[in-house]
Amino acid sequence: MSTAETTITPTSRGRETGSWTARRITGVALKYLIIIFLAASYAFPLYWMVSSALKDDPQVYRIPPVLAPNPAHWNNFIDAWRSDEFTLYTFNSVFRYALPNTLFTVISSTLVAYGFSRIKWPGRDKLFYLCIATMLIPYTVTMVPLFIVFKRLQDAGLGRWIGTYNPMVVPALFGNAFYIFLLRQFFLTLPEELSDAARVDGASELGTLVRILLPLMKPALAVVALFQFMGTWADYLGPLIYINKYTMYPLALGIQKLRAMMSSVGNAPLAYPYLMAVSTVAAAPIIIIFFFAQRTFIEGIALTGLKG
Repeated sequence: MSTAETTITPTSRGRETGSWTARRITGVALKYLIIIFLAASYAFPLYWMVSSALKDDPQVYRIPPVLAPNPAHWNNFIDAWRSDEFTLYTFNSVFRYALPNTLFTVISSTLVAYGFSRIKWPGRDKLFYLCIATMLIPYTVTMVPLFIVFKRLQDAGLGRWIGTYNPMVVPALFGNAFYIFLLRQFFLTLPEELSDAARVDGASELGTLVRILLPLMKPALAVVALFQFMGTWADYLGPLIYINKYTMYPLALGIQKLRAMMSSVGNAPLAYPYLMAVSTVAAAPIIIIFFFAQRTFIEGIALTGLKG
């Protein structure tokens, strides 16, 4: 009886081990298939945009669709890059909107986050919770009241607002609730002893922030700067509300204007290859910045959640 049990048990265990291994392999394979599918679903629109930019008109409108351009037409990118309108829209996006907005947001959000995390004052936590609560209010709810406010300020002679980037850049001087929360969480991961030692040495609060803490905050600052730059670079609704001159358009509005101009020229088909080339060049800076800053970006996201 004992001999039979000794003979059967290893076989049973072997079957269980084999079954567990098969289930594990199946689970891993299924996980990778899902990851590959999701990656392809995100990458395919980008690939289609780039490949369409390298096609000519007959290849774009061919049925079934041509996945790989043959031959590739690089002149679409050259025409887009040499276009005076494209250069103007790029200048507006970078120097009139994205860079000032990003710079002001990073500076103001850092100062406010430092006050919420390192300086003790009455009502600090309650005001912080109120600041976080503003994240629940969508922009679509506030855009009409904000437009009325800026219009009345301009009518009262208190600055130029409508038709300029001021309504989108000036509010950046007051910080962003999400970035304030993000930077505050990062401040809380830094030892209090660093600030205390700086104060003992006679450093002011601003000196402590600039000389001691900011050098340690590069990952978090990179996250905030990248998020804000991406948001302003691709912003369409804000400029659509406030900018009313073609010469002031950013790239997002400029591409739509080019599309409208091409679609209104007689019965000629829309020049999709040229528009796709313009869109690819417009998207390239964000992709390049993220590619080179992804390690710092991921590090900043991970560190901001270490302490609450």
